[in-house]
Amino acid sequence: MGKGSVGRFFEDFRLGEEIVHATPRTLTVGDAALYLALTGSRFAVHCSEPFARSLGHPTTPLEDLLVFHVVFGKSVPDVSLNAIANLGYAEGRFFRPVHPGETLSVTSEVVGLRETGNRQAGIVWVRTRGTDAQGRPVLEYVRWVLVRKRDPDCAPAATRVPQLRAVVPPEELVVPDLARPLRIDPAITGCAYAFEDYEIGEKIDHVDGMGVMESEHRLATRLYQNAARVHFNDHIERQGRLGKCIVYGGVVISIARALSFNGLGNVLAILAINGGTHANPCVAGDTVYAWSEVLDRAEVPEREDLGLLRLRLVAVKNRPAADFPLKGEDGRYHPDVLLDFDYWALVPRRSALVTGR
Repeated sequence: MGKGSVGRFFEDFRLGEEIVHATPRTLTVGDAALYLALTGSRFAVHCSEPFARSLGHPTTPLEDLLVFHVVFGKSVPDVSLNAIANLGYAEGRFFRPVHPGETLSVTSEVVGLRETGNRQAGIVWVRTRGTDAQGRPVLEYVRWVLVRKRDPDCAPAATRVPQLRAVVPPEELVVPDLARPLRIDPAITGCAYAFEDYEIGEKIDHVDGMGVMESEHRLATRLYQNAARVHFNDHIERQGRLGKCIVYGGVVISIARALSFNGLGNVLAILAINGGTHANPCVAGDTVYAWSEVLDRAEVPEREDLGLLRLRLVAVKNRPAADFPLKGEDGRYHPDVLLDFDYWALVPRRSALVTGR
């Protein structure tokens, strides 16, 4: 009897099932440096230890999306090894910053199942949770995945489509306990814009583009220990719909987030993922551009130096984003749109910006 796992198929999932994902992952400064090398991210809180300490962190915190990808990657062998596509995210919340040396463990609960009309696959919804070595919650989110069936004639054990909130309410966001009062020098962050400078409905072209290289997208995906075959198995994917491996959507998210520094350089943390859609696939050789839209603003209770921005981050391929492409008149995503990502960001208010020179 073979000992190697071929992963779960749709009919292997059960509603309410709790899955413990192997193996716990200790994150280090090496992970942080490699993430910066792969994305080019320039946010000061993740690049400068003195700046991070001035905000109240014990040391430089790891990028929020690095934490997200590692937690995501832990779940892949048990949830999406046989995935056709990762469809979306919702109800994501970051509960505390993660610093080098901390170890993350991951579990998932199956919260939804629905067979597709052609009976060749099904959609699996899971609520995935990451905790630290003390069992404290770090991150939680729901994602849904289109998973192949082993036997098309096998009827699903149960059907449930979960009702998910479109937005995490601001009052449920966990704001890090940063220094009081907050003092931020724009000369250090590279951004002079504060909470008050962003208007609801405003769109920001992040201008720059970044090519997705074959070796880099695979190295990034390995960093997160995401073992999905669609990202690595050239032998199989040459016979697939694109004729080559698909770039992990998280690589696109991280590149777009890194590009968003140009216009949103004072973002101090991502506090929630309201929703996310991988609208079209990305392959090696594509160049990613990005733009953002301010969807909402909110106050931070008992903090006059911080504010919350709800942002839509859109990634497009092989075209500048100056005309803010998103959807056509038919309501479908433009074929050049890769990502539609909705999140809450923590930013300083104007009172926190000072000149330190």
